[in-house]
Amino acid sequence: MKKRKFYIVAFLIYIISSSGIFAQFNDYGIKGGIQGFGLLPDTDFKNDDIKISYLGRAVVRINLTNLLDLELGAGYGILAGDDPINDYWKTRIIPADLRFLISPFNSKLVNPYIYGGIGYMKWKVLDKPKYLTPAPTKDNGGDLFAPFGGGFEVKLSNSLILDLSTGYSFTFTDDLNYYNNKDSRTKGANDGYWAFGLGLIYSGESGSSDADADGLTRDRELQLGTNPDKADTDNDGLIDGLEITQYNTDPLKKDSDKDGLDDKAEIKEYSTNPNSKDTDNDGLTDGDEINKFNTDPLRSDSDFDGLSDSKELNKTKTNPSKADTDNDGLNDGEEVQRYKTSPTNPDTDGDGLTDGDEILKHNTNPLKTDTDRGGTDDKKEIAQGTNPLNPEDDMILDITTPMVLEGVTFATNSAELTPESEKMLMKVLNTLNAYPEMKVEIRGYTDNVGNAASNLQLSQRRADAVRYWIIAKGISPNRVTARGYGEQDPIASNDTKEGRRLNRRIEFVKIN
Repeated sequence: MKKRKFYIVAFLIYIISSSGIFAQFNDYGIKGGIQGFGLLPDTDFKNDDIKISYLGRAVVRINLTNLLDLELGAGYGILAGDDPINDYWKTRIIPADLRFLISPFNSKLVNPYIYGGIGYMKWKVLDKPKYLTPAPTKDNGGDLFAPFGGGFEVKLSNSLILDLSTGYSFTFTDDLNYYNNKDSRTKGANDGYWAFGLGLIYSGESGSSDADADGLTRDRELQLGTNPDKADTDNDGLIDGLEITQYNTDPLKKDSDKDGLDDKAEIKEYSTNPNSKDTDNDGLTDGDEINKFNTDPLRSDSDFDGLSDSKELNKTKTNPSKADTDNDGLNDGEEVQRYKTSPTNPDTDGDGLTDGDEILKHNTNPLKTDTDRGGTDDKKEIAQGTNPLNPEDDMILDITTPMVLEGVTFATNSAELTPESEKMLMKVLNTLNAYPEMKVEIRGYTDNVGNAASNLQLSQRRADAVRYWIIAKGISPNRVTARGYGEQDPIASNDTKEGRRLNRRIEFVKIN
């Protein structure tokens, strides 16, 4: 029965050691400690369990692979029990063994394992039972034994481990209780004992260990200056291993590039480069773009207006988050680079029209109040219906009061218009075209030189000449009347040459 148990456990050890699915509890070079066991003898006597048996043991465990540990142990203990006639027996044991521990699971806190091995045990019977042995026996010796069983380690700290285990030790002798049963039905059965115990193991981590599970070995962390017992040395939300192997950031600094954003925020939230202060190379740090200017640190031109964020903030003084800072219908880049208008003033030339309307709607020059230089600003021309691109129609006369048509002149003592008169007459024509319902009177005046009757006739002919010119340009005849007033209503003294010149005039008067 005992051999059967041994073979079953040995088979399980072989199966587990052949599997690649297990990992080690804690990477270390060597660890050691002490264990204490309560023992339950397994001999030919059936009432062995009524006496106290114990074993104290010192162990050293050496890490071989991620799966396998080698354990060397030695101990001192007492096996004791009663024979069938309730006589007391006691044997001192001093076992030393070599075991292989196989760790079946990977956990940061608990490490289950199974073990099996071979050892040598010195023993001596201290108190012999009175129950007679059926075969010759002996009271001391040294024999091989095979321990196997299982347990688990509980991590108390990075260096201290609580070890709990149970197992069976099969000995290659049947004399531990000073009783040999080789002549009975159980011929060939050997003695053994069950062990139930706990221990304290000190783990000295190796340079290849990774106690904080951050992906960096202890040696590597000591080289870098990071904390081998803390996965995130700089508390930036990124474990040290990823900072080194994946992100190339400094695990000792929350903000590797000193741009005002911690490394985790750059990687996880903003997708910026944690190793570059200015990811989009626009002249602004990523931190300022996020925290101060509300611009996009991944685009040099956040508002797609053709100007870099830095240029908008530092040179043009425009809003880098708004394509059209002054809301004039033109984006800032067009105003600065193409039209040369002010991106912060919707009406660069101050003519009352927005830059956008001048360019996109009226085709006027947003840098000039009077695009055609005809004398009337663009807004007034648009309001009165004239063409702001044609200087010839710029002037509309003030029709609120009678107006002298300066520049309308005639040949001496004649009603023939001089060529110079046409410029002012065009203004008259523009005015009539601008106000299609308006009717006017053309009034002719002379000075007092000569015969008054002749002067009256001359003033009439001259007024008629102006009327005919207007009608010839397409104005309805019933909208224009002409009347000569001769020497009446002088506006200056006829005693001087200049006065007489002013009195020889044509007036333009609205009559309805």
